[in-house]
Formats: sequence, C-alpha cells, structure tokens
Amino acid sequence: MTHLSGADAILQSMIQNGVDTIFGLPGGQLDHFFDAMYQSSDKVRTICSRHEQGAAYMAYGYARSTGKVGVYTVVPGPGVLNSTAALCSAYATNTPVLCLTGQIPSRSIGKGYGELHELPDQLATMKSLTKYAERINHPSQAPAIVNEAFRALKSGRPRPVSLEMPMDIMGLQSDVKLLNAFVDTPTEPDPEQIKAAAKLLGSAKSPLIIVGGGATHAAPEVQELAEMLQAPVSSFRSGRGIISDDHYLGVNYPTGHRLWAEADVVVGIGTRLQLQQQFWGVDENLKIIRIDIDPVEIDRINVPEVGIVADARRALRALIPMLEKENINRSSRKDELDALKRDYWRRIQKVQPQMSYLEVIRQELPEDGIFCDEITQVGFTSWYGFPVYKPRQLITCGYQGTLGYGYATALGVKIAHPDKPVISVAGDGGFLFTANEMATAVQYNIGLVTIVFNNNKFGNVQRQQKEWFGGRLIASDLHNPDFVKFAESFGAAAYRTNSPEGLREFIRKGLDHNGPTLIEVHVEEDMATPWEFILTPPVRG
Repeated sequence: MTHLSGADAILQSMIQNGVDTIFGLPGGQLDHFFDAMYQSSDKVRTICSRHEQGAAYMAYGYARSTGKVGVYTVVPGPGVLNSTAALCSAYATNTPVLCLTGQIPSRSIGKGYGELHELPDQLATMKSLTKYAERINHPSQAPAIVNEAFRALKSGRPRPVSLEMPMDIMGLQSDVKLLNAFVDTPTEPDPEQIKAAAKLLGSAKSPLIIVGGGATHAAPEVQELAEMLQAPVSSFRSGRGIISDDHYLGVNYPTGHRLWAEADVVVGIGTRLQLQQQFWGVDENLKIIRIDIDPVEIDRINVPEVGIVADARRALRALIPMLEKENINRSSRKDELDALKRDYWRRIQKVQPQMSYLEVIRQELPEDGIFCDEITQVGFTSWYGFPVYKPRQLITCGYQGTLGYGYATALGVKIAHPDKPVISVAGDGGFLFTANEMATAVQYNIGLVTIVFNNNKFGNVQRQQKEWFGGRLIASDLHNPDFVKFAESFGAAAYRTNSPEGLREFIRKGLDHNGPTLIEVHVEEDMATPWEFILTPPVRG
C-alpha cells in the first residue's frame, strides 16, 4: 500500500501503464492533478495547450503516429465538450486516446445545483462517445479503473476512453495499492477459418488485398502474403504505407478501384472495406475474406466467404504457412503492375496545382518523415497522390472529416517524434480552427513545418455552390489575417510563396530551422477537383 491522493493515484497508475506525456489545460477541478504532474515531472512530460480541442488533437496526433496511448486532461463541462471533436476522430480511426477530466464536487453530482462546469450527466455523455468511460469515486479505485481503461485501449478494437474524478476526491489522501500494467493477449484465429482462407486464396487467379489501420502492426506479414500471392495491396487512408508505394505490389486507391473489377478473391485486413463494398460493388464472382479484431465488423455490410476474428499479425502468421501448401505457382506481376501504376500516376497529374505542390513536399520530406493532412484540397489529393513508404507516415482524421483538426494534431505528431521531420498541410479555413496553438508550438519549440494553402475561401464548399446551386455563393468566402505576420507575432519563422519551387526553398529552410515554421502558399486560381479519383463509380454488381 502507498499513501496517495486521488490525483496521484490516477497519475501513478498511468505511469505504470507507460504514459510519459500528457497534454492538457489546468483549471479548478484539476488543480490536484496538475500538482501531481509537477511532482512527477521526472517521469511524465506535461504539454499545456491554449484550448481544450488543441490538447485533445495533440494527444490524438501523438497516439495516431506512435500506436501508443495519447493522454489529455481537461476540466469538466465546457472543457471536455470542447475536446469531443478529437474524440470523434479517435473513434473513427481506432486510435487509443485517453481523456481524463475533472468533475464537480462529489456531493453535488446529479443534484443540479449549478456548480461551476456542471453538466446534467457528463459520464453518460462520455459513454456515448467512447469505448469505455467511468468515474473514479475514491483514490483506492484508481489503479483498477485505470487498468480497465487501458484494457479497453489496448485489447480488441482500440478506441478512445474517458475517466473522470470529482475534484474533492482528487485531493483526498488514502492508502492505494498500485497494480502492474495491463498486458494484452492478442486474439488467436480459428484454425478452420485459416484453412478455408488458405484454400480459397491458394487457387485464386486474381487476388487483391485491401488493408486498413488494423493491419499497421502486421506490415511485414502483409508484404509476405502479397508476394506469395503476387496480389496487389491497396488502401485508402489509414492503411497507406503498410506496403510501400515504392513496391510494385503497393497500389494507390484509384488503381485499387481498377483492380477490384477483375479480382476473384479479396482479402480485407484490418479495414472496414466500406467504400469498396458499398461503392465499387460486389457480385457472385467475387469472394471476400475478412480479417478483423472486431467480430461486429466482419459482416457489417456483407457476409464474407470467410471471416477471421483475430489480431491481424496472428492471423497472417497462421495463414502464410498454410497457404504455402495450397498456393499455385505464380509468375511475377511486376511488369504488369508497374505499367498500371505509371498509367494512373499519369492520370492523376491533371489534379493541379495540388499534385505539383505534393511532388515538391514528397521530394523535400525525407523518407522517414511524416505527412499530416487536413480537410483541404491538397489533403484530399494526398490520399492517392502522395507516396507513402512506411506505416504511420500519413496522418488523417478518417471518415469523420474533422475540418480544422490538422495543425494541433501535427503538433502532437512532432512532439512524439522530435527527431523526425514532420510537415502538415492546411487550408486557410481549417488552419484557423487551432491556429492559436502556434503559441504552444513556440513555447515548447516544436519544430513543425506547416504549409497553409490560402485561397480566401472554403474551396470545397464554394465548388459545390457553383456546380450544384447555380453559383449562389453563401458563407464560403473568407477574410484572413496576414498569415506571415500572424506567425511572426508568436515568434515563429514564416514565409510566403505562390509557386511549387518557392515552396521547395522554404520547406528546406523550415526543416533546418530550430522551431516552428509556417509557409503560406497563396493560390489565385481554383484548384482542380480531387474527387474524380476518390468518388469512383461501381465496377461490379
């Protein structure tokens, strides 16, 4: 037993589970927790943001780029509600983010007294947004409940969790028995399902592999399977880099669309297969094998021929030796696929000026660097037009499409990877959602390079207003600050250009600079639509 406050019981339990960085904002209900972090500053680093959504997005970026749990702490009520857009992104992308929030005094919960930051039922609200949410009502409960939160974060399908503790309990001293860290045991596959998958794949004439974020940790096994089958590997966002775009079997999203039309067996590994099944189409000539840790996901849209509920790496390690016994002789498809990839690369060059800018970014960002997108024209185009070489090198917000998530998320990525180059892109609209976090970037000397594409409009919205509503423009033109002066006012380095080659020069300066850099790219003309290669038509069924 150790005598600890409630706040310290939570913190020490988190440290036991490997937490070394916490993002957050102080406030009355968190005073004891911030004091606990101060007293354990040799074990845990505290990054203070300028807004709750910034703290949550930073934790999201930290977790998304590492696979480790990202932790943030905010006050209850409006504080935690300010952070929930990031929780939505974490839920959509299966990212392990832990929200720790304070609470009003324990005697007042549920009474409706009107305490500072009181919500009608905060715990119920958080349960609706997370995989697991719980209140810790006494310091002695903290180790077990924290471990249960880490069980939810690390076992099965990872998704965000939320913990809360009343402010008076945070200050309460009690004997506490700390526990060892939670250790997950990955789900093993059903041998009969593995055997069925091996037989189906072994005789496939045109196999295709689709990967998502659930296959990130199984990249070597995915490549081994792909090479055995000579099967192209396609992904949309989260699976990018599991097979390098430099590998002839690694194909981008529109090329995957073309290959879906002729595939006879598809293996979906750690992916919803939502776009492929709902929009590309299925028919009786297409057999689908699903490998997913979440049993609910296996037949959410269609019932697959074979459904394997298991950890992706465990499933592939069981499948590969079984497939060796069933597999037909296969010739290399390198020449065929290289030609197909060149053809699609030529086609997407018409998406300008996005492709020209992305080409410069890719050339200047070292191969181990990380690229963070945004809900912007360059970000959309990067999903298929930016080569990615390793997992977790393209950071997105998944299907939530959370406009404005990018800048603060990228700060979290850079904090997690101080020795790797990180570049984020943003539009002028989305950037201002968390541009206040430039103060955080300067305060903590976070060496992120941010490129803001400025056309003084919500580009996607305005395109739709022109094309769908006869040019009746409303709320899509923007008034912006001088972004260079804005960044310089915080103490960041800042530059402006209107060309790809100008961008090249300033990326080099930014990557060499010891601190945050903003580059404004002024875009006069309308950008070409990127959607032709994303909203692709059905090819089956």
